[in-house]
Amino acid sequence: MTGIVVVSHSRPLAEASVAMARQMVRDSGPRIEIAAGIQDPGSEEPGLGTDAAAISAAIEAADDGQGVVVLMDLGSAILSARTALEFLDPDIAGRTRLSWAPLVEGLLGAVVTAASGSDPTEVAAQAEVAAEAKRRQVED
Repeated sequence: MTGIVVVSHSRPLAEASVAMARQMVRDSGPRIEIAAGIQDPGSEEPGLGTDAAAISAAIEAADDGQGVVVLMDLGSAILSARTALEFLDPDIAGRTRLSWAPLVEGLLGAVVTAASGSDPTEVAAQAEVAAEAKRRQVED
C-alpha cells in the first residue's frame, strides 16, 4: 500500500491532521509517518521547523515497496523534503512523490485513495484534487 509522510513545521499540527485522516479509514488505512518540528536544545517540546534527515527516515519507514507520497505544509518544508530524497536509496527515492496538495485536505484524499491500494501517482493526484474541490465549494 502506498505510504504517506506528513511534513510540517509543527508537530501538533501534523499529529492532529493525521488523527483526523485516520478516522476516514480506521484500521484499513496506509502507513502514515510524521516528520515534524525540530528539537530545540534545552527544551522538552519540539520547536518549529523541519529536518531533512527525519523526513528521509519517515519515508523509509512508510515505504513497503509500493512507494510513498509526501505532503508538506510550507515552502521550506519542500526544500527539506527535496533534500531528504538525496539521502535515500535511489530505488526508494524513485518511488517517492512530493505533492503540492494542501496539507489537511490533501492528506484526507491521499489516505482514502491509498487505502484503496492505489499507486503513489494516483494517491498524489487525488491529494492535489482537494485544492480544486475546496475552490469550487468556496465559489458556490
